Order: sequence, then C-alpha cells, then structure tokens
Amino acid sequence: MVVKIVGEIERLDAKQLSYHDFVENYMKRNQPVLLTGLMDGWQACKDWVKPNGEPNLAFFSTHFGKSKVQVADCGTREFTDQKRKEMSVSEFIGHWERLLEQDGNESLLYLKDWHFVKEYPTYVAYATPHFFLDDWLNMYLDSYHMHEDTNSDASYELNCSDYRFVYMGCKGTWTPLHADVFRSYSWSANVCGKKVWHFLSPLQSHLIFDRNLKNSVYDIFDDVSDTQFPGFRKTVWMRCTQEKNEVIFVPSGWYHQVHNLEDTISINHNWFNAHNLFWVWSLLVKDYNEAKEYIEDIRDICDDFEGLCQRNLAANTGMNFPDFFTFIGRFAIANMNQLHQLEDKGLCINLAKARHLYCNLLSIHKVAEEMKSAVFFKAEHSHELTKNESAFQDIKSLFREPKFHELCMSVNRIYGTLATSARPDNEMGKVLGCSAEKLAEKESRKDLDIISDQNCNKDVSFSIWGPEDLARVIDCTIRNFKIFSS
Repeated sequence: MVVKIVGEIERLDAKQLSYHDFVENYMKRNQPVLLTGLMDGWQACKDWVKPNGEPNLAFFSTHFGKSKVQVADCGTREFTDQKRKEMSVSEFIGHWERLLEQDGNESLLYLKDWHFVKEYPTYVAYATPHFFLDDWLNMYLDSYHMHEDTNSDASYELNCSDYRFVYMGCKGTWTPLHADVFRSYSWSANVCGKKVWHFLSPLQSHLIFDRNLKNSVYDIFDDVSDTQFPGFRKTVWMRCTQEKNEVIFVPSGWYHQVHNLEDTISINHNWFNAHNLFWVWSLLVKDYNEAKEYIEDIRDICDDFEGLCQRNLAANTGMNFPDFFTFIGRFAIANMNQLHQLEDKGLCINLAKARHLYCNLLSIHKVAEEMKSAVFFKAEHSHELTKNESAFQDIKSLFREPKFHELCMSVNRIYGTLATSARPDNEMGKVLGCSAEKLAEKESRKDLDIISDQNCNKDVSFSIWGPEDLARVIDCTIRNFKIFSS
C-alpha cells in the first residue's frame, strides 16, 4: 500500500521556544512537533547508551534484570494489537542478544509499557521537560488509582500505577496504527536509536475505520482492503524521523504508526490537562455507548444494567463515569484549595499560578456541564455515585486524607514551577540567586504547612453529589476570588 505523505512534522530547538509559545502553538492547537535540546544531563543518556551510540543491554541485565515486563511479538497480531507475553528484563535482553548473534533467526520482540519510574523511584533516569509538566494524569495517579473495584479480583488489572513508560526494541520492531490511551497527549524521547513516525490528523481519523466504524486499519503499509476500509485511500499523512536525543509531542486523537529504524530505547509519557480534558470525556462517552450497545439485548433481564455498562467501560477503557467524576472533582478541589493559598499573597509568581488554576477550573466546568446530560448522572442513578464513593459528601473529610494532601502538594509544586519559569528572564530567580525550579520549590515549601488541617477550619462544609454541584461550586469560586476581579 502506498501511503500519501503531505508534509514533515515541524522540528524546533526547545531552547528557543517559550512555554507560553508551546502551549499556544502546539498544545492548544493540538499540533505535533519535534523538539531538540530537552535531554541534556539525563542519567539515562549516560547509563543506557554505549560510547558507540548502541543500547547498553548489559547495564539493563545487571541493574534491572529481575523486573517483569510486557513484550510484544511484532510478527504476531492478536485482535487489534500485537501478541504480548510477560518475561523478565534479563530474558528479553538474552533474546535480543541471540537475535544479534543469529542475524535474524529470532522473532522481533519489543519491550513496551515498562513502568520504570514506579518500579525504580530512587534511580532518576530523566527529568520531565517543563513543557510537559502540566500532567494531570500522572499527578493524580501518584496519589490515587484511577479505578478501584474492591469487589473484584480484577482490580489489579484495572488499576494502572502510572502512564510513564520505557520502550526498548531492536531494529525492525514497530507499533501498529493507534491513538493513545484516553485520547491523551503523549511525549516520546529517544535515548538512543532512530524512529520513523507516520501521523494522521483527527480530522481524517474516520477514514481508517471500516464501514461499521468498529475496526481500524492495523498496518498502513499492509495491503489494506478497499472493500473493508473504503476511505483509507483518501488519507494523507505527515511523517517524522526522530533521532537520538529528540523528543516528539503527540497531540490528542492523532493516529500514528511507529517503526524503529535502529536499535532504540525511548521514554514515553501519556498525559492530559485542561487543554485536552474534553477529548477524554468525549472518548468515555463514545466507549460507553459502544459498551451499552454490545449488551443491549440483556437489558430487560439485568438487575443492574447501568452498573454493568460502567463495569465494562472500566475494563475496556481504564476508567468509567464515576472514576472520571471522582478524578475531576478531586482535582478541582485541589485547584480551588490553591486559590485559597494565593488570595493573600503578593509575589508576582501568584498571578501566573492563578492563571493556570483558573484555566484548569474553566476546563473542568465545561466538562461538568456536559456530564450533566449523561443518563448515569440523572436522579434515578444518583445512588451509584455514593456506592462508588464518587460523591464528595463532606469536603472537610477530604482534606484529612493523606492522599489528597499529596495531590495538593503536587498541584502546588507543578504550577509553582511553571509560573516561575514563565516569568520574563526568571527575574525573581536571578534576584534570589537560584533557578526557576529552585525558586518554585522554596515557595512551595512555605505553602505545604498551609495545605493541611487548617483547611478544615474554613467554611468548606458544602457537598458535591454530581457534575451539576461541581459546576456550581466552580462558578462560586471564580466569582468570589478577588484575584480574578482584575
């Protein structure tokens, strides 16, 4: 199949790009970009790469060999993905070394989705580039599970510890055509090796599906059937060759297929924030409707049809409506808590930080307004929220939770860092003789004592039972805070 390429992904020196320009030109516009100059000083670039530029496989066997990882067989399809199996890192490295010795007689295996950061928290392989720090997904998962089914042995499978991954594969390994989990953003950094990416805009994504809009093309270079996928020949693609020490930003909803042109190690994050939160809700609604349609014929004999739909949604997508509502509710309250801390402060960092929090709350408000129309959140299903602990019946009790305290600290730290680095020439940091990150850390430390049981002394006795309440509380917050009046 001949793929029509209409352009190359833009390549920029990140040192010449401000955070504001990245947000305005790429994140908000949902446009991909390849960035250089973001990986200076990474420990991974020293330990994981030989002097000749090849992967240091022996280092992984020695230091991380016992880790259990998911490995994809690039030559075997299973449903919509490659067939996967679990093995140790040492076993995977041994397979890779045999492949090199036998010159291609072994199958091509690709290590994917290794939760390296969670497994080795004291080994700091890299620092997340500041362009990607506004990461609600991993910020939240550092404190909570996205889905937790206490009545099922499958809860471990449904809970994902984070969406920070290491990928490792030899030349020729690849990933089939897909859009990322939750329709999140992603970023991918090549520690070594070279990849070629092919991107399809969300405006054309309908063209890669079959006539029933159920199944999508698996491999764009395969002999794609015109009968099964009648729109595929109309697709036009963008391409990008990613070299060592380059980072690519993948926007929401962009389908992409990736091939390793050399032996490659990469670091990858999935993430979302205020700018693509609506994409996440829209995907949930789509997947919910599909899950409901699939079991519609048992509605009349099912005692809890809506509950079954939500359980299936969590199993298929990774979260369901109560999970998502709990997520945006906690995150909204954490942001509102930060506004309480900013109200009486005068440093210039606070206005920049307030802008971030304001943008976050507007985004959550927009989604909450959309959620009100979902059948699940109608009165007849409101008991489901209580059963799933998705209602915030007493906000005071929330502030007593250590996990929520952790989330508040993360919000404080991340937006403090972004606000400080966004200051022209980092003037405050120069005055105090420290970097933007150090300044944000200093100011965050001063706030941590405030984000504590003192919150319980405030008038925070309101309850949030559903998206309508959440939208109302956000409205009230924005109206009442003087910091927004100007």
